[in-house]
Amino acid sequence: MLGMASLAERLVSDELWELFRRVVPETVVVRPQGGGRRRAGDRECLAAIVFVATSGCAWRQVPPVFGPAWPTVYRRFARWSADRVWARLHQVVLDELGARGELDWSRFAIDSASVRALKGGLLTGPNPTDRGKKGSKIHLVTDRSGLPVAVAISAANTHDSLALQPLVTSIPLIRSRRGPRRRRPDKLHGDKGYDYPHLRRWLRSRGITPRIARRGIETSQRLGRHRWVIERTMSWLAGCRRLHRRYERKAEHFLAFTAIATTLINYRRLTKGNDVLGPLSAAAYWRS
Repeated sequence: MLGMASLAERLVSDELWELFRRVVPETVVVRPQGGGRRRAGDRECLAAIVFVATSGCAWRQVPPVFGPAWPTVYRRFARWSADRVWARLHQVVLDELGARGELDWSRFAIDSASVRALKGGLLTGPNPTDRGKKGSKIHLVTDRSGLPVAVAISAANTHDSLALQPLVTSIPLIRSRRGPRRRRPDKLHGDKGYDYPHLRRWLRSRGITPRIARRGIETSQRLGRHRWVIERTMSWLAGCRRLHRRYERKAEHFLAFTAIATTLINYRRLTKGNDVLGPLSAAAYWRS
């Protein structure tokens, strides 16, 4: 079994910690002179949060090996979520990928996946593909290689077409290896759920060529050679087990876990998958 320092370092490597410090300055941990407990370190809390995200365990099941108690970890997660720390971390990692030329802007893809919401809350609704049970939908835009660039959530009964414009608009300005920052792909691939004339016109007005399957004319499979990458990315998101179901009543907390998952996927591209404890390893440790 890994010790606290070893597990925390593998979940949050030095490189990931340095990126995180850009969005959340490190807090100096000192022991109070009048006694009492010292403040839990941000790195230990971050490691525990990543563990919850990847293993899918409940907050109360956070192993004591991390150091801070689970209420402390949850409060830190809630505060960082309210402060949009995860969105800023996602942006920082995207900037690193862009500066290294790892993002392929020639073709982007858009898709969504639904998950059941066990506790209800905002941005939940009857899922037409799950016998009307309450659920939420994760909307995703990826680059040509499947790296997630933008993510959003909605109620499960939200039509995919309603998410295209806000999702594409939310693509941040990302650094390039050379030249100015960029936020618009050359082409956008989507299935028949996005086949609406006003969406095609809107994309063209932004300089994006729509490659969307036409209802009654061509099949979605024809675009499979370009769209399979986003389906693979959806399976990568499933590796973040906290996204198998929506346990969070607060929508901002569920969105935070999606941002954590996409950040980890992108960060693994930066490190070629060698510096982060994988979801299966984290889950195996939790069961040990």
